[in-house]
Amino acid sequence: MDFESWEPFYVQILKDFGFSRASDEAVARDLDARLGGRRATDVELQNLLEGQVVTVAGNGPNLVEEIDDARGVLVTADEATSVVLGRGLRPAILVTDLDGTVSDQVKANDAGTISVVHGHGDNGPAVRQWAPLFAGKTVATTQSRPTGGLRNFGGFTDGDRAVFLADHFGAARIHLIGFDFEHPSLKDSDPRTKQRKLDWAYILLGTLDRDDLEL
Repeated sequence: MDFESWEPFYVQILKDFGFSRASDEAVARDLDARLGGRRATDVELQNLLEGQVVTVAGNGPNLVEEIDDARGVLVTADEATSVVLGRGLRPAILVTDLDGTVSDQVKANDAGTISVVHGHGDNGPAVRQWAPLFAGKTVATTQSRPTGGLRNFGGFTDGDRAVFLADHFGAARIHLIGFDFEHPSLKDSDPRTKQRKLDWAYILLGTLDRDDLEL
């Protein structure tokens, strides 16, 4: 998805949550400056994803039961990376805004996983702490207009951004595991806000023009 197509959704999200676009952009610029490793190119991402069956693993409570259903190229969202590593698997790509056990994400990146790291207005401290520690192939993303080395493939939460990434680079089929749009994590300090984020993830996935998205 290009930014012109994404921006109307982004404007609605800013209004819905009361987020600051200026804060999103400031943290994303900081991420772009701090993120370690070597930036993965579009060609590398396309070579991994184009024409492939892609499994995107979300961080819902059902992931542990569904991980054996993973097939093709494995892409993890944030905390799902730790679950996957615990099963002896390594994702080809991880998508994170630096929640969860970020040390596992850094470890996966060191081992060859491309890390797509997101900066937004609420994760500035995590960006400053963790972004420089990634030493493998990385991509810096923003939810606002991409500038410098930043990219924006569409999507809002880690899970749906991972799906938008796979779609952007031409995945033939996208299989979702560990997605639960109705039950926010019990660990979340603000379940109402989390539920609204899950609502948006569901809405956004419904805008993708493909009939092969498998829940």
